[in-house]
Amino acid sequence: MAPEQLLRARPAHIPGPTFLTYTPNGRKLITAGLNNAIRVFLSGSDAEPTNIDDCQESNTAIVATNDFFITGSEDGTVCKYSLESNSLDQILVRCTLPIRDLALSPDGNWVAVASEELVVKVVNTNDMSRVLYLRDQAKPVKHVSFDPSGTLLSVTSHDGQIYVYSLSSEQPELIKKLVGFTSSFEPDAEASSKAVWHPDGRAFAVATPTRDVQVVSKGDWERQRIFRSGHRGDITASAWSPNGALLVTSGSDRSLVLWDNRTQSILKKQEDVRATVLDMVWHPVENILSYTNNDGELYINTDFVPLEQASLLEKGLQPAPFIHDPLSEISGNSRRPQINGAKEAMPLGRGRRGSPDSLDDILGPDGMSDGGFIEDDDGAGYAEHVNGFGKRSNAHLDELAGRNGKRHAGDDVWQPQVHPPFQPGSTPWRGNRKYLCLNLTGFVWTVDQDSHHTVTVEFYDREFHRDFHFTDPFLYDKACLNDNGTLFSCPSSDRHPAMLYYRPHETWTARTDWRTELPKNENVIAMSLSDSYIVVTTATNYVRVYTLFGTPIRVYRQKSSPALTCTSWRDYVLTVGNGSVSSDGTTRLLYTIENVKRDEMFQSEDIVALSEGAELKNVFFSDTGDPCIYDSEGVLLVLLHWRTPGQARWVPLLDTKQLDRLADGKREETYWPVAVAQEKFHCIILKGGDQYPYFPRPLLTEFDFQLPLTAKTKIDDDDLDNEKQTLEESFVRNSVMLDLLEDVVTATNASHSQRSELGRRQVEVDKVLLQLLAAECREGEEKGMKALEIVGLLRDKSGKMLEAAGKIATRFERDVLGDKIREMAERMLAGIRDEESK
Repeated sequence: MAPEQLLRARPAHIPGPTFLTYTPNGRKLITAGLNNAIRVFLSGSDAEPTNIDDCQESNTAIVATNDFFITGSEDGTVCKYSLESNSLDQILVRCTLPIRDLALSPDGNWVAVASEELVVKVVNTNDMSRVLYLRDQAKPVKHVSFDPSGTLLSVTSHDGQIYVYSLSSEQPELIKKLVGFTSSFEPDAEASSKAVWHPDGRAFAVATPTRDVQVVSKGDWERQRIFRSGHRGDITASAWSPNGALLVTSGSDRSLVLWDNRTQSILKKQEDVRATVLDMVWHPVENILSYTNNDGELYINTDFVPLEQASLLEKGLQPAPFIHDPLSEISGNSRRPQINGAKEAMPLGRGRRGSPDSLDDILGPDGMSDGGFIEDDDGAGYAEHVNGFGKRSNAHLDELAGRNGKRHAGDDVWQPQVHPPFQPGSTPWRGNRKYLCLNLTGFVWTVDQDSHHTVTVEFYDREFHRDFHFTDPFLYDKACLNDNGTLFSCPSSDRHPAMLYYRPHETWTARTDWRTELPKNENVIAMSLSDSYIVVTTATNYVRVYTLFGTPIRVYRQKSSPALTCTSWRDYVLTVGNGSVSSDGTTRLLYTIENVKRDEMFQSEDIVALSEGAELKNVFFSDTGDPCIYDSEGVLLVLLHWRTPGQARWVPLLDTKQLDRLADGKREETYWPVAVAQEKFHCIILKGGDQYPYFPRPLLTEFDFQLPLTAKTKIDDDDLDNEKQTLEESFVRNSVMLDLLEDVVTATNASHSQRSELGRRQVEVDKVLLQLLAAECREGEEKGMKALEIVGLLRDKSGKMLEAAGKIATRFERDVLGDKIREMAERMLAGIRDEESK
């Protein structure tokens, strides 16, 4: 390409800051500057531009659709002009202080106005009476920008803080405030702190105080890849290519840098640009970069991307440069988006399955770069079957089914929605960090250092185990941790197959850790570590079982597929996989429980009981060895009677949405499940819309079990109804815990302490029933039938508890009830004598 000094500068305006924009179809280029004229250039033409005179002076921003453009000026006026008549259409809004930036929503219906006022105004371009106000900024605003979907607006204030608003509802909502990502500047500074959204809508780029460009991911708002060492001065403008494959930046050092999005490397650097570039924009479809400077000049730089890299512009939409791309890895705890019959309607303009943004988002609302109309220039019949809107109808398409009713090859085919696999206790990558394991023993986390990872293992009880840290060249992505050791796995790569690595905490031999390789192209889906075995489920639906020191003892293929996850406790292993398709198009999850040591199956391909639309978030054994699951609805369930084939059932222990701490509606929080131990739910509280725990290491919180029996009501603590509800919940909860313990005592060689605990729990259940009996007796004789029914629920019917029930009836002068209880006691004693006599 010719050097910059050979490019022909077009003196668009008088010397001073100048700004520009293309129409979405690329046919017109519009500039605005200090004078009171706006110039409209035709793309690809050397003809003189059209001048629109008698406009506002000192324009500071300009945006456009195919039909109109909008300018903002230092006198605080925002004006809308028609491109059809090249005249002023209307004044949209007036501000008391200078306008500093404008942003137009992708559909052209809203314009965001940044001024030196504290409030950002978002004005409807068709009805200026409709205005949204964004008021959370502490300082005046320098930049605004919409994401490609038009649902998010980023606002950068003078102090360098970035505010991200959601505009998906009638009332704008501040969803994130980012501090420390960019610099603070004066209102009229040439340096830029604008959040420039990547075309795929999943990240934005912003200039840093170190004169680099930082990519920030949407959702977790973490730092991703960075474009380094391109400028010696402050960055003044930046722009993504239409397909997101390239980034161009300009600086106050009068340089222009072209970057490769994928590698963050410099493809071309143009130095000694004649004046500081303030605004730049790519042509929507051509290899053209146009930019304006602070000297009133316009440059239309054709063939800007060198020939050897020009093919990058011809590619489809490229992903934003993540350290770990969430779309390329398994996120772990959510079903894939529904293809057919989705429960929620897709927003307009986002109907293309599998792409983050629709074609309309990329090429403009008309759906085609030329405005969407089909012209039959060569008489080839392209304009046949065109409807009244200039669009092709579906009349040129074949019928969906042929004579035999079958779909043609290539037609969309309905597919079931498969639950993706996950590793219990792990989190997805967030920036360059992730937790490989979180449990009550400790936590394992890793940091991506590009060429290698660094892994850290920390324990809660540092007197029992010492923390350790090591460099990881194998890039481990899964881990399990318990009191005996730590288990890691890494995916296959060009250098090695998938591997398992086990590191015991203590041993009496010199060489303690071991590695083993899986067969070629067989990756680990999930794995678990117990006191006795290592269990691995793989992408080929194999379940592989090893001893703690690497001896393989069993391998078999899982029936339910694809595999989802697994967990283990002592000799017991629970595996989960996708099964048959339910009525809503999602697969039913099936679980299997076996004893590896005895090669005995307890439950085979039974259903994981989830409510409609719920997803499995975690699966683990409690500290007493009972399987538990936690779902996306915030419900913790335990598996009762699982040692008896065909008798297992999932019983809720806690519904976190009904916690007392959420009753006032002021807290907005969710919970990350960690473990069930000591009859409590151990979790991490997530605030601010977070879905996963992050750094620094979060604190563990524990909640008592509370079965969801009744709706929460606002009644006094001493109210009788409230007391009865509490006692009823206590009865059912203690009954569940008693049943779990009875299963252990019945099915195993129970210890003396377990048998003693069983007797204590039986007494505890009966005590709660007696308290509930007393509460019913206080309500009067009309509750006598229910009171007698409660007496019949007593576990101990040998006489002691029935005698106590009779005394309660006597105390409250319920004579009829007392007689009924005595009759029940006599029948019970008679039955016992009959059994003894036999």
